[in-house]
Amino acid sequence: MTGFFLSQIQGLDPLTSDEVLVAQNVFFALIALVMILAALKMVTTENIVHAALYLVIVLAGAAGMFILLGAEFVAVTQILVYIGAIIVLFLFGIMLTKGSFGTEEGELRERNRMAVLVAVLIVAVTSGSFIDSFRDAELNRQAPSTTADIGDSIFGQFIIPFEAISVLLLAALIGSVVIARRDQ
Repeated sequence: MTGFFLSQIQGLDPLTSDEVLVAQNVFFALIALVMILAALKMVTTENIVHAALYLVIVLAGAAGMFILLGAEFVAVTQILVYIGAIIVLFLFGIMLTKGSFGTEEGELRERNRMAVLVAVLIVAVTSGSFIDSFRDAELNRQAPSTTADIGDSIFGQFIIPFEAISVLLLAALIGSVVIARRDQ
């Protein structure tokens, strides 16, 4: 769809042109702002179900980013797999398990300190890894991936990890049901 609108602009090739696309940048900024606000709300809310719903907003924003990049297949997969399946699994697990959510002030302060420490460590390690891995990488804008290429890759080269993850998710679902049934 994006390609159709961009093809209407005379002389603009969206894959090779250096033209600035203002509307795309504005939508990117809006989606990024919504994602950041939802992510902050997700980690600061005390209600775990609300946190899962804020995660839905963040994942929908990631799908929107993929649409802006022209990766419609990845966006639809993001919606179907993450929002449609993983979030349902999270909510199912939340409803089946009865976790203890400490509300004592001292325990909350200690948990917040640990959360900040872990967050800083994760950002440092992830940033270092990205900088080291992609220092000289360039995006090949001449030949974008097609849905057939992605499907061949997933169900050809990566079929074993793909199936292993599905078995892992099934085991997690069965485990949560067993844990919930044991208490009754």
